[in-house]
Amino acid sequence: MRVYNFSAGPPALPEEVLKRVQSKLLNYENNGMSVMEMSHRSKEYEAINDEAEALLRELMNVPANYSIAFVQGGATTQFESVPLNIYKNGKADYVVTGIWAEKAFKEADKFTDAKCIASSKEKAFSFIPKITKNDIRPDADYLHICHNNTIVGTRFNYIPSSGNVPIVNDMSSSILSEEINVADYGMIYAGAQKNIGPSGATVLIIRNDLLEMSQKICPSMLKWKSHTDAKSIFHTPPTFSIYFSMEIFRWLKEIGGVKAIEKINIDKAKMLYDHIDNSKLFANNVAKEDRSLMNVPFVSPSKEMDAKFLAEAKKAGLVTLAGHNLVGGMRASIYNAMPVAGVKALIEFMKKFEKENS
Repeated sequence: MRVYNFSAGPPALPEEVLKRVQSKLLNYENNGMSVMEMSHRSKEYEAINDEAEALLRELMNVPANYSIAFVQGGATTQFESVPLNIYKNGKADYVVTGIWAEKAFKEADKFTDAKCIASSKEKAFSFIPKITKNDIRPDADYLHICHNNTIVGTRFNYIPSSGNVPIVNDMSSSILSEEINVADYGMIYAGAQKNIGPSGATVLIIRNDLLEMSQKICPSMLKWKSHTDAKSIFHTPPTFSIYFSMEIFRWLKEIGGVKAIEKINIDKAKMLYDHIDNSKLFANNVAKEDRSLMNVPFVSPSKEMDAKFLAEAKKAGLVTLAGHNLVGGMRASIYNAMPVAGVKALIEFMKKFEKENS
């Protein structure tokens, strides 16, 4: 029996896509071999690679003056890659809104003059700071934000006004979950293992002028232009992860694209937040206007109660609900693949648990 998997990543994947991939696992499109066995230089894999890029460009309305690449190393590798690739005046501004945003800031400081211009750390990252153009150094090479903060469950509900300073956006846990205007950002990066597919690949979307700004010390493997010029085949790429991502993109297009999944995600999140807000046992401590659509943390009155909830939820087929070990409590990650039925099942279990433990 399949369970409802609320993991923050790798999370649930659409069952329909899993079955589709399963049916082709041993013999992809009558080629007599699995995608995992194909040469990345073959025409068969080249077609997969090209379709994945074309579908992502279509789903996100990526402008023609932006390049797309699928690379390895996870989004964390981009913490170093960003300051190595966008370098003019040797300055970069960061908004620190969570653990990963803080790590990105600290890594960047090794390669450029990184400045934290705003942070919500003093309040346990429970809100998104509001910044203005005046907060940003006009000669900064870029402004870095993390659109959705997986651990603490916050989300940027506005686009900072940055003037001529390009915005770099870590969208690892929110890409393809809601419509955005790619042209608002100079560069977007996202690890696959949330809304794109299984772990192994990272998506880069880069405005072309930024491809010419890398530092001389930037290693070839971390240089974005290496990968865009080679159409994501600068070396052996994570072929299976990219193939699976292509199937996810197909599925997303079939159900109506990002616009359709955004409506579903808003409805799922509203249901869960409404229940928590009306509960006498559970609470969410994030500023309401900054709540994430993807990651919903909540707590009970005690750690002992949290532990009991998690144990009983697992028995009920609701798994991976433990909050990150840095914050504790519970966290329901409700990415694109989490069906409405899963959120409803969680809410019904929460009602039952509250009735039995109040």
